[in-house]
Amino acid sequence: MAEKTIKVKQTGSIIGATKVQRATMLGLGLKKMNAEKVLQDTPAVRGMITKVAHLVTVVEE
Repeated sequence: MAEKTIKVKQTGSIIGATKVQRATMLGLGLKKMNAEKVLQDTPAVRGMITKVAHLVTVVEE
């Protein structure tokens, strides 16, 4: 069985973000604007995306 993946794109800048939000973005592997990353669809990753929902968009599920 193939593992589910989710594609996330950074749409907001981390310049005005808090330290926790910056750390979450780095944890997701997003460092620059318009960066995209394919991640495993786990509850932990979903929680991280929820924390920085104003800075990212989910491109594909």
